[in-house]
Amino acid sequence: METIKQINYNRAKTWQIGCFAFNNTATNVIMLLMGYVSYYATGVVGLSVVLVSSLLTSMRMFDAITDPIIGFIIDKTNGKFGKFRPMILIGYTIMAISILTMYNTLHLFPDNLKMIGFIGFYALYIIGYTFQTACTKAGQACLTNDPSQRPLFTRFDSIYNLLLFASGAQYASGYIAVKYGGFTFQAMQEFSLTFVSISGVLTALAIAGIWSKDRIEFFGTGKKAPKVKFRDYISVLKGNRPLQMLVISAATDKLAVQAGTNSTVMVMLYGIVMGNFALYGKMSMITMIPSFIMILIGTKYASKFGSKKALVRFTWLCMLTYISTFALLVFGDPTKISLDNFGIMTVLWIALMCLGKGFSTISGGIVIPMIADCADYETYLTGRYVPGMMGTLFSFVDKMISSFGTTIVGLAVAYIGYTSTMPQVGDAYTPALFWVTIALYIGMPMLGWIASLIAMKFYELDDEKMKEVQEKIAEIKLAAQEEEEALA
Repeated sequence: METIKQINYNRAKTWQIGCFAFNNTATNVIMLLMGYVSYYATGVVGLSVVLVSSLLTSMRMFDAITDPIIGFIIDKTNGKFGKFRPMILIGYTIMAISILTMYNTLHLFPDNLKMIGFIGFYALYIIGYTFQTACTKAGQACLTNDPSQRPLFTRFDSIYNLLLFASGAQYASGYIAVKYGGFTFQAMQEFSLTFVSISGVLTALAIAGIWSKDRIEFFGTGKKAPKVKFRDYISVLKGNRPLQMLVISAATDKLAVQAGTNSTVMVMLYGIVMGNFALYGKMSMITMIPSFIMILIGTKYASKFGSKKALVRFTWLCMLTYISTFALLVFGDPTKISLDNFGIMTVLWIALMCLGKGFSTISGGIVIPMIADCADYETYLTGRYVPGMMGTLFSFVDKMISSFGTTIVGLAVAYIGYTSTMPQVGDAYTPALFWVTIALYIGMPMLGWIASLIAMKFYELDDEKMKEVQEKIAEIKLAAQEEEEALA
């Protein structure tokens, strides 16, 4: 068998990977913005908490259904401007129009049309979001196929998102909420315009990053792929065991983490349990540099030992960190966690947040290049190059499961009495609120990580297996080139 050094890998320049990673950041900017949509829908538009939570869950399921359709469109597309660039641009445009229109006009609708309007705008946002996010997962398969280079995407992506969510939290809690006295109509106007504009700049950089790689010679075996039919989705999901396990791992993890990091949970944890919501944004800034260092170490580990081993290792570290966080909150006094009262509680909280943020960023981010591994494995098994199908199959199941995150939070806060409004900064502290916060913030992620570790027991694409996969694909490409030369 050939050694890995004999394979002529399709490698990307570092700047190309760095720019293309902005595509995920661009959609995360919008996702962060839409994380506050329930405050607009309930506080400004006047819809009920339970209704909005239920609608968001239903729309998440709609989001899942659109995935296979858009993945199918991507795999069928290969025009003058490539396979991915047009889809990225279409996705961003749809999102920008729907979001800006919703945040500026929905509250003006007649009462009997507000719910319908909310559903319509949110559905359009989802369609655009799916177009752009599908390209993040699918585009990596043509960007690079070097197993040691793919984790670089995770490095860039994790660093970008670390900066985004730290600055985003500070923007929301330390600027918008303070300037407007909460998430009012004017606050959401400024919030939406600012974040949609930022997403547009990042989208342009992502298109530049994949520009020279968005060509047929970098698609799978380097030749025109066989026609794909919609029913092939079933055979791909049924026959690709690594994809099945990755879906289970990521979907359960995402469901749990989405519930635990929901904006409402952050209000409950920092704004009520600790009584210091401004600390939320500050903590995000404080943990940035330590987390950045851990991301560099983690992605270096993944490049050397493979993505699977990195995912398992850092998931275990996440669990250990959150167990320690549970002990700190239960047996310590959360109200003493303050930068103005720099005692042992504050020191331990900062240390655990740095570790938890770094570990969870790596374990969550490494999943994206693993989807590209699953796409290459499908080519290895069947000769089919269907990155759009692979990425959106993953998203379909992932979103169907994780769609319940918002509902879980909504039902949990309704259980302790919040039926008409969401928890607000400064609300009265109660033991029931404390334990619901603990269950969402710590208990949910723990359940997701346990499911992830079980799934990885059956995921076979370790470092050695991926070398074998790329060797076979290289042989297929070489045979195709020799056949074309003979016919010429």
